[in-house]
Amino acid sequence: MARLSGKVALVTGGSRGIGEAIVIRLAEEGAYVAINYTSDRSRSLAEKVKEQVEALGSKAIVVQADVGNKEQVEAMFQQVQQELGDIEILVNNAGIAPFEPFLKVTEETWDRTYNTNVKSIFLCSQLAAKSMIEKRYGKIINVLSTASLVVTSPVIPHYQSSKAAANMLTKGMAIELGKYNINVNAVGPSTVDTDMCTDFLADPRIRAQEVEANPMKRLGTARQIGDAVVFLASDEAMQINGHLLMIDGGLSVKAAQPEDHLEH
Repeated sequence: MARLSGKVALVTGGSRGIGEAIVIRLAEEGAYVAINYTSDRSRSLAEKVKEQVEALGSKAIVVQADVGNKEQVEAMFQQVQQELGDIEILVNNAGIAPFEPFLKVTEETWDRTYNTNVKSIFLCSQLAAKSMIEKRYGKIINVLSTASLVVTSPVIPHYQSSKAAANMLTKGMAIELGKYNINVNAVGPSTVDTDMCTDFLADPRIRAQEVEANPMKRLGTARQIGDAVVFLASDEAMQINGHLLMIDGGLSVKAAQPEDHLEH
């Protein structure tokens, strides 16, 4: 039997990359999934993911919202509730990582990074928790990064600090919401070959360095992240709370070498 049969899930940033893989894995396990996308140009991508979910025999809807905007998040939650029901599984996946060295990071880049990577988790989780508390059941899973724990590159200090903040937010929510039978956890991917990293990994030298830096000598896949999310969303993980599950091949427990990452 599917582990998440009939559960209602929302995946932010679910139209592509890791988000798409998470949506598909949730649907394979029987969940009904709301696929969040931000811009009009990504609607077609979200619709294609929806078609994949329906081909698996599950239900899906697409919902547009800037998840760093409170009014849009509230409207999104209302739409999901009306069309699918109360959200039982929330996956805060939306994230950005603009590459800029510290001395060149603009206030706009800083604010946009924190709105997407941290504020969105706060807004979506707060709304989801209200209905989860009433049901005395819920799963909140945040997609973080190896950058939540270690400095992964010298040119994304804003990204790294936002992911570290999201890690502590995960732990704080876990403590406060645990008494309501709500599990709050996170997954931490290392570099995954998705469209978010296409330009970065297009340079064969950079790709080779990323592979060599990883103890497993390979990059992770989006589906592996989806597998971890499904586990944390399932009853098998009922006693796991406030945990950051690293899906990084051991990279975060390895001392970085000078040649591991480039400055451009």
